[in-house]
Amino acid sequence: MTETRLKRRRWVLLGGVTALAAGFAIREYRLIPEDFSGGKLSVAQAQAGAASGDILLIDIRTPREWRATGIGRGAIPLDMRRDDFLPALDRLTGGDRSRPIALICARGVRSARLSNALTRAGFSNIIDVPEGMLGSAAGPGWIRAGLPVNPYEVQS
Repeated sequence: MTETRLKRRRWVLLGGVTALAAGFAIREYRLIPEDFSGGKLSVAQAQAGAASGDILLIDIRTPREWRATGIGRGAIPLDMRRDDFLPALDRLTGGDRSRPIALICARGVRSARLSNALTRAGFSNIIDVPEGMLGSAAGPGWIRAGLPVNPYEVQS
């Protein structure tokens, strides 16, 4: 093999490794939740608060995720991607934007980001559940903590 072909192979290999590393870096960045300066609850606290009616616990994941794991007992499924998410949340709170609302997602990334967005939108008592349903650096998550779940039933 000529020296030129060896150099070309090294550059191709180096380019591939660089692209792979960049891809992993971007993926990891997307999995890091935003800082949220508001309140935080463990999954056990969120479940207890929802059961007592002290908080409105909103599961902001997607229907596919709800079907896969179920929905934490006491949580209300409300897909954060809905075009009418804010009006739907206002209906659930009766228009009271000071009502305590806890948000849970899979691993605490989306809930932290949405907590910030809702605070900017005028909700004054947003609480993040950073463990999520599947666990994160904040804790084991709803499922591994053995908290009760209900199966997802499609709403008509």
